[in-house]
Amino acid sequence: MRSDPSSRPRGAGRSSFELIDAEALFRVFAPRPGGEWLDMGCGAGSYALAMAERVGDGGLVHAVDLWEDGIEQLREEIGRRGLKNVRPLVADLGRPLPLRGDSMDLVLMAAVLHDLREEGIQDGVLAEARRLLKRHGTFAVVEFKKIPGPPGPPVSVRLSPGDVGALVLPFGCRQTGLHEIGPYHYVMTFAPNVVCSA
Repeated sequence: MRSDPSSRPRGAGRSSFELIDAEALFRVFAPRPGGEWLDMGCGAGSYALAMAERVGDGGLVHAVDLWEDGIEQLREEIGRRGLKNVRPLVADLGRPLPLRGDSMDLVLMAAVLHDLREEGIQDGVLAEARRLLKRHGTFAVVEFKKIPGPPGPPVSVRLSPGDVGALVLPFGCRQTGLHEIGPYHYVMTFAPNVVCSA
């Protein structure tokens, strides 16, 4: 997902997907079949696989992470399911991704942003998310509520909705929603600021 490819990224292998209300999450996005979605920091791909069901055969999900074993697990699951609409990619989120700008209907960061902030690389990743997002696309951030665990990281590492907004809004976005998606998580949604010309 991040810096050193020879080491397993922090939190890799443990997905928050099993802890959330997936139906509540996808109701927030109101997905339309045929979209192009990106899962940034996908791990072994639990979110990406669920996203693939929603975009359908005419859509496409890009699943990106630096954790090679996780991407390999995802590739194996894609093969088992016979999916044609998921593209796994081993890549560092801290560097530009080989994807077209202004191409994603949805960019998702699920339980990733708090790690990026801990590593001090969140600005580059958020700038890249903004570059890839369509003018009328949705940027979604899933995070653990700022309450003591387990499950999840220490409360000192967790991000409140105010923390997430402070990180994301400077990158030309506005908040469009805040929703609870289970006892441990919330999702915040953002859209690009659209400059109107006279």
